[in-house]
Amino acid sequence: MATTTRRKKPSVEPKARSGFNVEAYLESAGGKRQVVPYRRGAIVYAQGDPGIDIRYVQKGTIKLSVLSSTGKEAVVAMLTAGDFFGEGALAGQAVRMGTATAVTASQVLIIEKDAMVHLLHDEPAFSDRFIAYMLARNIRIEADLVDHLFNSSEKRLARTLLLLARYGEKYPSRTLPKISQE
Repeated sequence: MATTTRRKKPSVEPKARSGFNVEAYLESAGGKRQVVPYRRGAIVYAQGDPGIDIRYVQKGTIKLSVLSSTGKEAVVAMLTAGDFFGEGALAGQAVRMGTATAVTASQVLIIEKDAMVHLLHDEPAFSDRFIAYMLARNIRIEADLVDHLFNSSEKRLARTLLLLARYGEKYPSRTLPKISQE
């Protein structure tokens, strides 16, 4: 009688990774990342600077703005703890499209582009967190555009004030930056 040998099917289950702690990573320096403190009013990066890294706000408030060729400034976003910015570097932007300024004393984690690419490929928990953040921000930007196109200036102002106050969020920011009517 002939005996048959059964081959084990390779497992399609991903191997369990050692517990990568996303929060610990984002709150510390080391390797190809550094934590940099910024005083109020300091430039985190300027429009036209090389886009060679991705930033993460650990503490404080960061204003993203764009300056037109005529010298008019437009505030694109107000970022607080837990927000990523400068991700255009991942999409091939060689230079920064805007200026990031510390509105309050802030602490920012700077992650080199190649380290970020490796994290996104090798650490599913980190990748999930980053993608979820980017999708939520994209949804908000689309809502801003719709708001701008279809709502009155009074409704837009009310929505902007609610967004700045982080109304409806679990841990709203208590400090609002001084912003002019413009």
